[in-house]
Amino acid sequence: MIIVANVLVGAGLFFLVVSAIALLIMPDVYTRAHAVAKSETLALLLLFGGLFFRPELTLDASGLLALVLIFSLIANPTAIHALLRAASRSGALPWTVIDQRLADEELRGGTS
Repeated sequence: MIIVANVLVGAGLFFLVVSAIALLIMPDVYTRAHAVAKSETLALLLLFGGLFFRPELTLDASGLLALVLIFSLIANPTAIHALLRAASRSGALPWTVIDQRLADEELRGGTS
């Protein structure tokens, strides 16, 4: 059981590191939020799953841990949605804007 717990905690830590790196290298708020929301939620699930397999965990502590996990799994996507909605309403633009006319010209071979 210890091995399973350590593997799950290690995988969770890996995804937390991926979240931190994504937060630093992504170009705008939309791509940052997308990358962080996915990997952070998975990291929480793996970390808490690893903690459930630890032999030191008592029944009371596992109940509280389950409540924290459920709250986190509900609050994280909700908070990301609210953050992106506020960014959209405040006028934050995506990093790239596609010019549909130029894209259509490229598909046709460059001549219009």
